[in-house]
Amino acid sequence: MPNTPVSSTVLLPMSLNRDARLRVIKVVGSTRGASLSRRSLYAIAGAVLLIASASIHLDLYLTGYRTIPTIGWLFLLQVIAAYLLAAGILVTQVLLTFASRLAAAGGAAFSLGTLAGYLLSLKVGLFGFTEVRTTAGIVAAIVDVAAFAALTLAIDQGRRVVGATAVVSVVALGLMGAAVATPKAAPVAAGGQVLKARVIGGQDLLTDAKGLTLYTFAPDGPGKSVCYGACAAYWPPVTGNEGAGPGIAGKIGTIKRSDGTTQATYDGHPLYTYIGDKNAGMAAGNNINLNGGLWKDVPVAAGG
Repeated sequence: MPNTPVSSTVLLPMSLNRDARLRVIKVVGSTRGASLSRRSLYAIAGAVLLIASASIHLDLYLTGYRTIPTIGWLFLLQVIAAYLLAAGILVTQVLLTFASRLAAAGGAAFSLGTLAGYLLSLKVGLFGFTEVRTTAGIVAAIVDVAAFAALTLAIDQGRRVVGATAVVSVVALGLMGAAVATPKAAPVAAGGQVLKARVIGGQDLLTDAKGLTLYTFAPDGPGKSVCYGACAAYWPPVTGNEGAGPGIAGKIGTIKRSDGTTQATYDGHPLYTYIGDKNAGMAAGNNINLNGGLWKDVPVAAGG
């Protein structure tokens, strides 16, 4: 019978519509809904990581980085941008528009850029400021890599994208590990030399024999240094016995640090150099409130 319709039966181990209220399954096997859900989860995770990174940088800004020329306001802009990007990612995920991918792409690029800035500041310095290894810096860098990976996967989860994201993330972590494992050597004033007076910024300042500006730390007590660990990495203590050059009217002395080394003092104040001073004649560390207190250069009466 040519007009007889042909039917077929597919036996299933369970009912497709387990909820009796659902009458029709419109699409079977579609992954669109699941894919959107995964993208949203990656985007939300990336936004949270951006907020975490921004919060770490905000804490650094409030506890001293705000006093560093150029770096201070760049830190503030970075924090504001990260919070705005995170908010934009979360909002566009709710709207489920093309803007959600655009926001995620911006967040991924921002995270990678933040990491690049950190690595550059560790190795060569930025705007006269050299970063040192700190727990906060390392944690923020790892968070930035994680944010980049999450936000990239929020854009696309194809095999090529996943593979490229993995490669970039591994390379970024490798570069960070290398930078942290081989920190830039800090300028240290050698012991047994003569302290000098040098005109810097229109006034005579105390310097070491190489012309590096010397600083005092406000929290230090008379004859006692409280700058250790990361603080001493930013502000290397002037070690050894120093002599007074021409025109140095203050008293040069020494103290014993808790690690057993000898540190030079000027009128009883422990002396330090600053890792951000690359060459003689610089005084980038003056009036910086970092590592728990204010740092000041040392004016002296030069001449004679």
